[in-house]
Amino acid sequence: MTAEYADFLAGKAIVVQPTGREVSPDEIHPSLFPFQRDMTRWSLRKGRAALFEDTGLGKTRQMIEWARLTGERTLLLAPLGVTQQTVREGARIGVPVTYARSQAEASPDGLTITNYEMLGHFDPSAFGAVALDESSILKNFEGKVRTHLIRSFRTTPYRLCCTATPAPNDIAELANHAEFLGVMRREEMLAAFFVHDDTGWRLKGHAREPFYRWLASWGMSLKRPSDLGYSDEGYVLPPLEITAVLVPTTFTRPGQLFATDLKGIGDRVAVRRETLTERVKATADLILSEPDESWIAWCGLNDEQDALAASLGDQCVSIFGTLAPDEKLARLDRWLSGEVRYLVTKPSIFGHGLNLQQCARMAFVGLSDSYEAYYQAIRRCWRYGQTRDVHVYIVLTEPEEAIYANVCRKQREAEATAAELVKHVAEFERQEIAAVGRRDDRVHDQPTRLPVWLQGVA
Repeated sequence: MTAEYADFLAGKAIVVQPTGREVSPDEIHPSLFPFQRDMTRWSLRKGRAALFEDTGLGKTRQMIEWARLTGERTLLLAPLGVTQQTVREGARIGVPVTYARSQAEASPDGLTITNYEMLGHFDPSAFGAVALDESSILKNFEGKVRTHLIRSFRTTPYRLCCTATPAPNDIAELANHAEFLGVMRREEMLAAFFVHDDTGWRLKGHAREPFYRWLASWGMSLKRPSDLGYSDEGYVLPPLEITAVLVPTTFTRPGQLFATDLKGIGDRVAVRRETLTERVKATADLILSEPDESWIAWCGLNDEQDALAASLGDQCVSIFGTLAPDEKLARLDRWLSGEVRYLVTKPSIFGHGLNLQQCARMAFVGLSDSYEAYYQAIRRCWRYGQTRDVHVYIVLTEPEEAIYANVCRKQREAEATAAELVKHVAEFERQEIAAVGRRDDRVHDQPTRLPVWLQGVA
């Protein structure tokens, strides 16, 4: 590291200083587990922070408590399917959350939740706090939506982002969060920590420790409570079984006698359309073979979805993009209540944020190359709180095996990079948590038990 670069890093301070308020453990709702309570206290102290916690670790309840304890009028933004779930979660801990689709319907002084698409119907300046639930989906929005969010809340005193643990080399996700929270602009982040070469952006070797320390000063990353020294009791996932179902097909690309590897998006779309009938039939047969089970079927094409819904009959609800928001939620409630057994939809509609642990069966009617969509869809059911083994079926034709192999490769890479992130930031995060004061590591009336790394911390 050159002296000039060291001076640059020192000048940037590379840690985000607190701008929020201190709260005592007694102010947090007693239903929160010790790690959830400390995450909430830390994010309140920071004022502008991100909770990068894996699915099922209770980010919604932490977000609600954070919003309540800011003492500010708060706007919560979430995917459509998550809004009513958040209203119910607030009611469970005695915190009213108002679902609104315009500023006129917003709570005058409490918590209001709406879906991201309705942001234009609200006045951001009317709120002193804002929280983004499932904030990773911002990188899937058009640039103007991201820009609108960043600009709309750039002076809001309290800001919180909640999403699963990102990869340290996911530039888009980290930059979106850093910019929204007012931590650092994308250009500054790249200049400080990354270098661009033939493989894309990667961390500079001498910037690794400053990067992880900087990240831990505004974002808490964990896959399980034990990552930060807490108990994993209640947070051990049941077995997950993923089965690739290969369906015979006669499809070949024009000018070829045999199916070979797909070349680019054009081939992927063509084979998906041309093999629709075979995949839909195989998926319907699979679902109907276990008629007493609740199922989710994830589709990628409208024609896939329509054909499968027709095959499953009256026990199916199909939720697609052109439905009115209220109708989407009404159909989802029919499935959640058990009125019907089968839910057919797309990952882009209900693949983020929902808690669907009452279901332990799902099928993908084909697959895209998006690992995030695949991962998030599976985690709707395979999440903490699930009590049964989860079975996932990927219904593909032989030419599509390459897509499945690509997603599996991305999964291995994502798991490795997420583990690397957690490993490198753990010590810095522990220092951050220690800053909120000695924590009472009790579950209800159990004896106090501090992890080794916090013993003796005042």
